[in-house]
Amino acid sequence: MPLEATLIVIDNSEYMRNGDYHPNRFQAQSDAVTTLFQTKVDSNPENTVGFMTMAAKGPEVLVTHTKDLGQILGAIHSSQDKIGGVADIPTAIAVAQLALKHRSNKNLRQRIVVFVGSPLEGQGADEKYMVRLAKKLKKNNVAVDFVAFGDGIEEGERSVLRTFVDNANSGNNSHYLAVPPGTHLLSDMILNSPLLADDRGIPEEAMGDGAAGSAAGGGAFEFGVDPSLDPELAMALRMSMEEEQARQAAAAQASGSGAATSSSAPAPAPPAVSTPSAPAPTAASAAAPGDEEDEEAMLQRALAMSQGQDVEMADHSAGGEEESEEDAIKRAIEMSMKGDQHQQ
Repeated sequence: MPLEATLIVIDNSEYMRNGDYHPNRFQAQSDAVTTLFQTKVDSNPENTVGFMTMAAKGPEVLVTHTKDLGQILGAIHSSQDKIGGVADIPTAIAVAQLALKHRSNKNLRQRIVVFVGSPLEGQGADEKYMVRLAKKLKKNNVAVDFVAFGDGIEEGERSVLRTFVDNANSGNNSHYLAVPPGTHLLSDMILNSPLLADDRGIPEEAMGDGAAGSAAGGGAFEFGVDPSLDPELAMALRMSMEEEQARQAAAAQASGSGAATSSSAPAPAPPAVSTPSAPAPTAASAAAPGDEEDEEAMLQRALAMSQGQDVEMADHSAGGEEESEEDAIKRAIEMSMKGDQHQQ
């Protein structure tokens, strides 16, 4: 949070009696001063805020460097009786700079916040003089914020106050905010503007431009939400949109790489056509050749034995089971008897 000494300069000219801001310009400005003071003090306990007017008989400092809201409220109440005259912006800024120069804590950065609700007159309307003053403030490291409302909003493309801010700006420390009349409160517009972005710990990009927002209406805002009125919602919507865009880009990249891979891969082989195959042989047909061979072997053996030739005793069964000794003897006797009968 910034460590600053701020001096608030209000416009107490005759134009503050107008009722285009609820309930009138001066009261709306007073509420904005209270909001500004509270935000500055809450952001850092070392911060101090001063208060002064710039119309009536001339610029006058009412409170210098305080942390007490009661003193600011008392100064606002006393300034109600001093409404009149013409606002002298250059002289008020010079007095404010002198008051900040005598701050007790020299480590506090200097800032001047000027409320302008009346037309620019005299040296305040001289662009060259205001530019020289802005460069002098920039040289002395004094930041300046302008809050233009009512008749303080300049018509046309050229704006003396905006040019002043551009020349006094150093590291984006100065701001210009224009708040036209409407249903909104001046204090709410300031609270949700870049003027208090650092004090609230919110990026200035999320605060938007209060001047453009209040003038154009909801239709001109991204997502249809005024970022100056609800910066948290605007930031959440913007982050959601960025995440969705990143997701879509990743999906498109993945689909593109998949298509390239499929085009470079060889064409798949055509499916094989199934042809009818011969049925597998059954167990009986598979065993038939073996049985025929065994039968033929037995006939040849029997023929050899009938001719009186020596025949080795071999397995006669296809399973290879050995005959018992008694069966072998019986078989040999029968074969010898058959041989004798054949010879007779």
